[in-house]
Formats: sequence, structure tokens, C-alpha cells
Amino acid sequence: MRVTKAWYENSYATLGLATQRRYPNEELLRFMGGYYFGIDRAQRRQVAILEVGCGSGANLWMIAREGFDAYGMDLSEEALKLCRSMLEDWQVEANLLPGDMSALPYADAQFDAVVDVFSSYCLNEAQFAVYLDEVSRVLKQGGRYFSYTPSKNSDAFTNFAPAQKIDSSTLDGIRRETSPYHGNNYPFRFAAADDYAVALADRGLVVSSNERIGRTYRGGREYFEFVSIAAQKQ
Repeated sequence: MRVTKAWYENSYATLGLATQRRYPNEELLRFMGGYYFGIDRAQRRQVAILEVGCGSGANLWMIAREGFDAYGMDLSEEALKLCRSMLEDWQVEANLLPGDMSALPYADAQFDAVVDVFSSYCLNEAQFAVYLDEVSRVLKQGGRYFSYTPSKNSDAFTNFAPAQKIDSSTLDGIRRETSPYHGNNYPFRFAAADDYAVALADRGLVVSSNERIGRTYRGGREYFEFVSIAAQKQ
């Protein structure tokens, strides 16, 4: 994780809030709308939601502003500084901690939901398996998990050279110059939707939705896809 942390610390320190978008991920909004926005605002403070890899807070401010008990964790201290600034701009609060996704610094059954928007992809296969164990551990019974992560159907994965594979799902970075996310030179893992569903089921998380969202780059010559998956702990 040292390479990943160093890359992000430098990126956030250099670009500031321009490192990431400023507004929430659309698929996360769909998830929140499907399961949480129907809760009366007076009850929302009783719903604890953790965003792993919260970055500069583009999703977390929304969760807090909607009245939920918001938690954010990130490996980058620079990201958390920016996240605090973002929260202040929106006049909301969240509980922030530095930490490693494969060792979540939270109690068993603490959260009603855990959300991952383009964050756990920086874990290789072995680390990701431990991370999913951790997600299951910190979720309450009936709690929900959402993840938005790169798909193996992406050209960046099927045509990965000159990058090399660390394992069957993880590249050592995005090194082809014409690829989206070129220059993200740290472990970069891609998922298959069906395999993701099986991994969640193995941990008692039953999938409620499993979709693929794609877009093109470079005038349609480059395709990049995400898996958007949600599950509930039984």
C-alpha cells in the first residue's frame, strides 16, 4: 500500500480539490435513493454510513448533508485535510479517520451501510479478499454494501501492455498512454461482475443489484466499464 499512498498523497497535495470531482457519484445516488432517502429525516441520524476511500469528500458531504451519521476513511492524510475543508464548505460534519481498507478501524456491526466508490480497486486480489471480510465484519445484520469498481471488460484491462499483471485481476498500473487513467501507476484491480457476486455471497452478503456501466473515450475508440453492485448482509 506504500506505493498507492505515496501516489495519492502527492496527487492531493499537488492538485488539491481538483484531484477528484466535487459532486457525488451517480450510481451511489441511485443506491442511496433506493434504500435510504425514503427514511424520514428525523430518523436518519440513527443510520451510520461509512465511505471507504472517501478521498476529498465528494460523496461524503452528500451523505452528511442528507442527515445520516456519516463516517469517512482514507489512507491519505492529504485527502482527509481536503475532505474536512469540503465538509466545512457544505456546513456539515462527518467522522474521519486515516486507515487501511484491509484493516478497517471500526467495531464489529457498527454500520448500517458501507460504500466504496472507485476505492477498493487499489487492493490486489489477496488484499481485496481481506477487505470484504472486514466489510462483512463492520456491517450490522441487514446492513448494505455498495461498490462501484473497474470492470474486466474495460479496454484498459484487456489491452493492458506495457503494464504487467500482479495477479489475475490486478495490473501494476495504467501504463498505456492512450488508456483512461493513464499515469495511475500503482496496483489497479479490475472485477468481473459474477465473480464479485460470488465473493460477496461467500461472506453472507446477498446481491440485490449487479450492473455494468460503461463509457467511451477518444472518440469512441476506448471503452471503460464499471461494475456497480449492491448487497445486503443476512
